[in-house]
Amino acid sequence: MIARLAPLLPVLIGLAVLAGWEALVAIRGIPPYILPAPSRVAQSLWLDRAILLPALLVTLEITAAALIAASLAGVGLALLFVQSRWVERSLYPYAVVLQVTPVVAIAPLVLIYVTEPFWALLTCAAIVAFFPVLANTTQGLRATDPGLLDLFRLYGAGRWQQVAWLRLPSALPHFLGGLRISGGLALIGAVVAEFAAGSTAGRASGLAYRILEAGYRLNIPRMFAALVLVALAGIAIHLALGALSRVILGRDQP
Repeated sequence: MIARLAPLLPVLIGLAVLAGWEALVAIRGIPPYILPAPSRVAQSLWLDRAILLPALLVTLEITAAALIAASLAGVGLALLFVQSRWVERSLYPYAVVLQVTPVVAIAPLVLIYVTEPFWALLTCAAIVAFFPVLANTTQGLRATDPGLLDLFRLYGAGRWQQVAWLRLPSALPHFLGGLRISGGLALIGAVVAEFAAGSTAGRASGLAYRILEAGYRLNIPRMFAALVLVALAGIAIHLALGALSRVILGRDQP
């Protein structure tokens, strides 16, 4: 019985928090420009959908493109690392530097040198999402069973045949694990880059710009509505990548 109710616990907790929030605003008479009630936020989601939904699509477009770019770059560089220790020792420290440097510090420079706003935002988001794919894929490629490698060599398989038919399939669970991490990071990178770009993003103005705009206008319900859409987008990305992992690997994944 408890096991059946376990999936409902997050929903029940969320509903309890929303009910308490609604009651607090109503009892204390808190004005919406300070703390809007959940019902007011839901109303803003509906009334401002013509503004918020296009912004959501822009943010998701940047996130998806950044995730694809980070995946391709991460897997490609991981393959080079496995083929050459010298390449790994030469380039891996720079990948770490990119990972530990806050994107909010990099974004203004990227916006200066990459003149097209969409590509600038994509670059920032891809930088944030790049490292987990690289690190996980490299680890997976290196974790290939030595016995199977010896067997492939015994049958005369070349280096790239070993990569294509043994190392890559063995590294697939590690890659998918890194991809799930990078999905959320790509969204974070896109939002942070949009914050840094502000009104200069032009047609690439996503939810972060709408949050800034709502703050300037003291339209706090719209700000909360945009934040809700960002959170829902992150949850959807996590669930979608988790489902992809289960489909590809054909077994239960957390």
